Formats: sequence, structure tokens, C-alpha cells
Amino acid sequence: MKITIQYATDKKLAPAKTLICKWAKQALADKTDKTDVTIRIVNNSEMATLNQTYRHKSGPTNVLSFPAVLPPPAAEKYHLLGDIVICAEVVNREAVEQQKTPHAHWAHMVVHGIFHLLGYDHVNDDEAEQMEKREIEVMHKLGFANPYKDGEHSNHHE
Repeated sequence: MKITIQYATDKKLAPAKTLICKWAKQALADKTDKTDVTIRIVNNSEMATLNQTYRHKSGPTNVLSFPAVLPPPAAEKYHLLGDIVICAEVVNREAVEQQKTPHAHWAHMVVHGIFHLLGYDHVNDDEAEQMEKREIEVMHKLGFANPYKDGEHSNHHE
């Protein structure tokens, strides 16, 4: 398993690489094959551009996931799961607003992004329930409380 962390904003705004990797690896613990994931930490401007380009929504959001889609020969050789982009400013602001510790909210965004790469979604209630259940399990294994305890269900993107 290879997890690459890229800081495209001030590193002081985000947790250390070791923590981000720990959270991502726990979310990927059930995945037995080789997996490569890139997690890019960005500012509001870069996230707003990505959110507009790929979701046609204005302004920054907390996390976006981009699953890798490779043709069979390349997929067999490279084992890319995909990329996750996390906006440091949004996640830090949300942690305060939701009265969560920064690490708890950051861990949840990493776990949430990984589960999107694994094919989970929250478009409808059944999918959201399944995804949230798995996220809660991983968060507990990491020593964090249920991230949905205060009714945040299925409202991951601003």
C-alpha cells in the first residue's frame, strides 16, 4: 500500500503526514491487494476550482474523491485506487462549527474520501446508511467518536 501526501497549502493548516497515512490505512484495512492513493491538501482557491470544474458547484468543499479509471493493462500494473483532495481551510472551519476536534474531523474526511474511492456513496438513504456505518466502524477503530452523532448524516459536501 502506498499513500502519497501532497501539501499545496501551508502545512501548519493540516495534520502531519504520519497521521493522515494512519487514518487512510485504517480505512483501507480490508483491502488485500496493492493500492496506491494520493491525498492532496489544498487551499480554498484550488478546491473551489475543482468543485466548479467537476461538480459544477461554486465555492470550496471539504473533500473530493477522484477514483482512478485505468484500462486493464495499466490497472494491473499500477494498482491506483485514486486521488483525494481535502481543503484545509474548510475542514478546519467545519471542525470548529461542528464542535469537533480538528483531528477527529480530519480523520473523518480522510476516511470518507477513501470510502468514495472504494465505491461507497451517499446519493440515496440506503447507500448513505451503509457508507456511514462503515465510516463509524473505522473511526471507532481509530479512537474517535461517531462523526454523525449530531445529525451530520449525508451532508458531506458544502
